[in-house]
Amino acid sequence: MAATRIKFTSKLHTDFIKELRQNSKAYFEDNKISRFGNFNLAFKSVVMGSLYLLPLLVMLLGWIPSAGASLLAWTIMGIGMAGIGMGLMHDANHGAFSKRAWVNSLLSKSMYFLGGFPTNWRHQHNTMHHGFTNIDGHDEDISPVGILRFSPHRPLYKIHKFQHIYAWFFYGLMTISWVIYKDFKQLYGYKKAGVVVNKNRSYTFLFLDLILAKVVYYSLFLVLPIILIPVAWYWVVLGFFIMHFVCGFILGIVFQTAHVMTTTDYPLPDKEGNIDNNWAIHQLMTTSDYSPKSRFFSWFIGGLNYQVEHHLFPQISHVHYRKLSKMVKETTEKYELPYFVEPTFFVALRNHYQMLKVLGR
Repeated sequence: MAATRIKFTSKLHTDFIKELRQNSKAYFEDNKISRFGNFNLAFKSVVMGSLYLLPLLVMLLGWIPSAGASLLAWTIMGIGMAGIGMGLMHDANHGAFSKRAWVNSLLSKSMYFLGGFPTNWRHQHNTMHHGFTNIDGHDEDISPVGILRFSPHRPLYKIHKFQHIYAWFFYGLMTISWVIYKDFKQLYGYKKAGVVVNKNRSYTFLFLDLILAKVVYYSLFLVLPIILIPVAWYWVVLGFFIMHFVCGFILGIVFQTAHVMTTTDYPLPDKEGNIDNNWAIHQLMTTSDYSPKSRFFSWFIGGLNYQVEHHLFPQISHVHYRKLSKMVKETTEKYELPYFVEPTFFVALRNHYQMLKVLGR
């Protein structure tokens, strides 16, 4: 956690975001639609919630007696877990799921059932990642464990020359690290740095909340299955790991292909913390879209293939990003600004792979 206060200082192209916001506001008003989620999002939440919880219920009832079938059920749960995180939880934490604040607050707590801690996630994602995208020392998304190098400003080690090969495995460990140790380490780090992550709760309360959350999570998703599912305990532990690996891998490849790319920038502030850009243009320079024509893929990953739109309009539900992307494209062209878009997800993955090689050498 860097102590330097970041300030975006440039006054260039400030009309860009003003015009874009005016156009987006007019779009919702003219079409008489809400900027929040709609039936599409509610339906998706039910589907992903079912993929996550129904296999567990079926296993707990003893209806899946074989180890192989149980591992398949855990795999399906991993897909549903990722879907909940990318759609329901993500929109709710940004206040974009519903126009009712209490609904967003309630659904944002679905993070507990994914093994994570909502307070940590909101600070890391909403405040630091969205506020200071790709700025080393501030955006924790580009500061993972030392074996991975996601920024040209991070230390370079010999092992990084192979990260384009092994990084994919570590993506799969993303959520299991939340469950085991990262949430505790992260919350302690915020406390030590004097960061206020919740102005209404003390750190003592937050640590107790975190401990209770982990106890409940482990009880529901590991202890209870070991007791009730009619397979050996080690199959349950393996299934639990597979669930998290599938979820972590999906989340890793979806998020990293939006920022760790050969096209995106990694600006550094000066000694006073000034970034020679304005915030909106900074988002364009550090973010990339991909696969804009695949509606099902976009539906599944919660519109996160429209990362540029999400970073410019984080409080608008992802169900509207496809429409907003046309406005962003037209407005960036008008102001002669960059708008990075990869035609397909596989092209984006290839670009990310190349960037891993660049950062490793």
